Amino acid sequence: MPAPQITFRNMSVSEAVEAKIRERAVALDKFFPNIVACKVVVESTARGHQKGKLYYLRVDLTVPGKQIVSKRHPDAHHAHEDIYVAVRDAFDEARRQLEDYSHRLKGMVKRHRGTEHGDSQ
Repeated sequence: MPAPQITFRNMSVSEAVEAKIRERAVALDKFFPNIVACKVVVESTARGHQKGKLYYLRVDLTVPGKQIVSKRHPDAHHAHEDIYVAVRDAFDEARRQLEDYSHRLKGMVKRHRGTEHGDSQ
C-alpha cells in the first residue's frame, strides 16, 4: 500500500498523530495486503465554552472491488476529546469492515440453512 494521505483540518499538523496513523495503516496492510489507497482526514471541532475540542476521523480505504469508509463522529463519542482514542476507534472500525469484506471474499459469511430434507419432528 502506498503511504496514507493524511489531511488535518481546523488544527495544526501533528507529527506524533501522523506517526500513529501510519502505524495503524501498516497494521491494516499486514492484515489485508490488497489495500490500494488509504486516505485519512483528522478534524478538530471547536466546542465553544464546553470541555475542549473533539476530534473527527474519517478513514477511506480503497480495496479491489470496494470502498471502505470508517467515520467516527465526535458528537456520538465523547471519548474523542483524546485524538489518540479517535485514531484507535476509527482504525478499529476500518479493520472490522475489512474483516467482514475479507470473509465475504472467502465465502465465509454465515448462511442460515433451512430445514434439511429428512429432518422430521
